[in-house]
Amino acid sequence: MLAQDSYNAASTTVKLSCIPVDTSGLERIMLAAQGDLQRLLSAFFGRPINVKCIYAHTSPRLRPASPHHPITQSRQVHLSCGNRVVCIATSIVTITSPESERLFLDDKFPIGQTFRQLRRHPRFTLLNVETPTARGTRELRRTYTLETEGFQTEILEVFPDRDMFSRGEDWLLDESDVEWTCATAAGDAKADWRSPVHMSHIVH
Repeated sequence: MLAQDSYNAASTTVKLSCIPVDTSGLERIMLAAQGDLQRLLSAFFGRPINVKCIYAHTSPRLRPASPHHPITQSRQVHLSCGNRVVCIATSIVTITSPESERLFLDDKFPIGQTFRQLRRHPRFTLLNVETPTARGTRELRRTYTLETEGFQTEILEVFPDRDMFSRGEDWLLDESDVEWTCATAAGDAKADWRSPVHMSHIVH
C-alpha cells in the first residue's frame, strides 16, 4: 500500500511510501486526502472550491442499483478556485445501493459529499503518484480508490501546477497561464485514464 494509516491510544501515523522525494508537506496532505479534497483545498486557499462537471456518462438505469445490477458512471470534473482550475478529477463510479443512486445521480452530490451524506468513512487505497512536467509546468497526479458499501470509485486527480502549493494566493491571482495549463492538464488526464495501466485498476 502506498498510503497507510495507523493509530493507537497515544499516537496517529500516516505513512506514504513510493512518493517523489521532493514532495512537500502540503502535497503529502493532498495525496492522503480521503474524500475531503475540496475541504482541504478550500482551507488552504481560504476561498470556496467550485465543482464543474465536464462530462458524465451513466449506464442505463433499468432497475434500482444493487450488487447484482450495478450502475456505473465515467465522469470528469474540474475543481476551481476563483478563475483557476486547481484539480482535474477523472473517475469511474460504481453504485450498488438505491440510497447511493439517489444521492449521486438524483440529488447530484459530488463524490466526496456523497460519502458524507452516507455518513460513512470510505476505505482509501492510494494506487499511484506521479510528478510529470508538461510544457515546463510541474504537475502532481494521484490515482486512488474510495469504497464503502453501495458506493465505490476510482479517481485520477491532476493538480495542473505544483506551484499552487508553494505560492498560494500569488498563484491563484496569476492568470497569465490559465488557459493552456487547464487545457493541457485536462487532455493529458483523459489520455492517461484510458491507458491500459489505469484501466487495469478500474473497480467494477
